[in-house]
Amino acid sequence: MSQQILSLVEQSSLKPEVPKFEIGDTVDVHTRILEGDKERIQIFNGVVIARSGSGTREMFVVRRIVAGEGVERKFPVHSPRIATIEVKRKAVVRRAKLYFLRDRVGKAVRLKERRMEQPVSDQPKAAKKKGKGRSRRRKQKQDA
Repeated sequence: MSQQILSLVEQSSLKPEVPKFEIGDTVDVHTRILEGDKERIQIFNGVVIARSGSGTREMFVVRRIVAGEGVERKFPVHSPRIATIEVKRKAVVRRAKLYFLRDRVGKAVRLKERRMEQPVSDQPKAAKKKGKGRSRRRKQKQDA
């Protein structure tokens, strides 16, 4: 009974649309910041190195390098302080948590980019080129 009541209360605080992002993706997190009576949006961009929890308690950790120093920030997915989460780049990863990136420096931190597969109907058909190569030269030799 109490579990059902808790789930009903949680449903009201869940965001209707949360963008699909995974571990290893490079994201821009647009956070709302209140300064006095003004509100502005600050962008924190970096690589998602961890995701945990479920429902309203779902969190994700974003890591970036600022002035040669690694900075990690933990965000709740369904927080009203988060305006949007924008996926900039997807990466190939084989781990649930990318904590090993903390020990890496420089180019070793980079992750291999995952290609975005387009559906077969969306792919443009390759147009046949008129050859200027070997076959055309052979025809010219035969004519001469």
